[in-house]
Amino acid sequence: MVTTATLNATLRQEHGKGPARRLRREGKVPAVIYGHGEATRSLAVDALELERLFSHIQVENTIISLKIDGERGGPVRALVREVQMHPFRPEILHVDFYQIHAGERVHLEVPVRLVGTAAGVRAGGILQQTLHDIEVRCLPDQIPEAIEADISALEIGESLHVSDLRAPEGVEIEAEAERVVCSVLPPTVAALETEAEAAAGPGGEVEPELIRKRAAEGAGEAE
Repeated sequence: MVTTATLNATLRQEHGKGPARRLRREGKVPAVIYGHGEATRSLAVDALELERLFSHIQVENTIISLKIDGERGGPVRALVREVQMHPFRPEILHVDFYQIHAGERVHLEVPVRLVGTAAGVRAGGILQQTLHDIEVRCLPDQIPEAIEADISALEIGESLHVSDLRAPEGVEIEAEAERVVCSVLPPTVAALETEAEAAAGPGGEVEPELIRKRAAEGAGEAE
């Protein structure tokens, strides 16, 4: 159900832009961790370790077990709340972690996963998914990898709404019930034109032109 991962971190005492730049030059990423009833602490994590971790997990809904060097009490469990990226380089500039506790319900986003092939798509329609992630509330150990939706019965012109989704036990969906998750649209005009051209044969209008040409040649012979 819930996915967990491990990350090493160290407490840092210096704050501000200057110390943050020095950390990045040393191959580290500045971070903070906070939570309900917890003091905010400033951290530093290894940039390469963080990038490797983020490339293998769903960042929004994976519980991170933070091993904080210099802090007693063992690893703390946290969710990633915000990731600041460089505006034009694939570089992580800062990370916010939210410390969680076993009995505390958390708010987060999880992916919406469509299952099956819609009947309308089999009939030539086009599937359009408008909601890819959805807000849920649950206990940390109940965080789902995704909210799945079976779209097999969806016909052309029909839509699936948030109210149609079924969450696992203990998980509450917080998005508005009327929001559209996906729709099956009729074939586009361009697609219909392509089909018509294919039915007419190579070149689309080649055959009618040949018929007209033959008719003209026949008329010439009659003269």
